[in-house]
Amino acid sequence: MTAYTATVTVRLERGVLDPEAETTERALERLGFELEDLRSADRFEIDLDAADEREAADRAGEMAERLLANPTIHDYDVAVEARE
Repeated sequence: MTAYTATVTVRLERGVLDPEAETTERALERLGFELEDLRSADRFEIDLDAADEREAADRAGEMAERLLANPTIHDYDVAVEARE
């Protein structure tokens, strides 16, 4: 078994109301920043042991699907790296 850190980033799907991002976007624009769009996200870092990187990613993906994300309104990304 190898030690991995899986990072799961969960965000609302495009088109779903995101009041936190809308408020932040307006504040940034008032500060003079130009941007096309802004989305808020939650990031989870999960330390786990797995046989390989694919298994670690699969387990983190299952965690996202079962608890961390609501598939009706969220999408998510999983990134995995080995820990030393």
